[in-house]
Amino acid sequence: MPEYEGERNPEGERHGRGKAFLPNGDTYNGEYEYGFRNGQGTYRFKNGACYIGKYVQNKKHGQGIFFYPDGSKYEGDWVNDQRHGHGVYTYANGDTYTGEWFNHNRHGQGTYIYKDTGAIYIGGWVNGNQEGEAELIYLNHRFRGKFLNGNPVGRGKYIFDIGCEQHGEYIQTEQVKEIV
Repeated sequence: MPEYEGERNPEGERHGRGKAFLPNGDTYNGEYEYGFRNGQGTYRFKNGACYIGKYVQNKKHGQGIFFYPDGSKYEGDWVNDQRHGHGVYTYANGDTYTGEWFNHNRHGQGTYIYKDTGAIYIGGWVNGNQEGEAELIYLNHRFRGKFLNGNPVGRGKYIFDIGCEQHGEYIQTEQVKEIV
């Protein structure tokens, strides 16, 4: 099987539409410019993953969809091979995150929906962790306040559907490791 089938420029570089068969078993079918994946393309990984979207100089860049081998999927913005900008990640367990990404992490404002419980977190994220002002909505109550490392911190309140509220101050606790 040839290494590449497709158009080339006068210098012999991959240029235009083509299909590459990589030594590791991956394939790429799409646009090239001066030897680089550039423009729209589909990259199929040997492990079953697949990316369909934009490339700039061999890197995922722009809008794209990545299908992971475990069944999860990301659809959204890419910058320099990283999830970056706005996107929707559907996890293998059915949970979803819709919101901002920075350097491959949930970062900024976003909404996480827990499929099993129906709970919804709407608020801030920092480096993949729930952090900042947020609202966590459950089936019969909700929590409004600040989060740090995925836990309530500082002033916050629970609001129950029956009409009552519980206000409080939440303190982060550190686990003390026993020294032997």
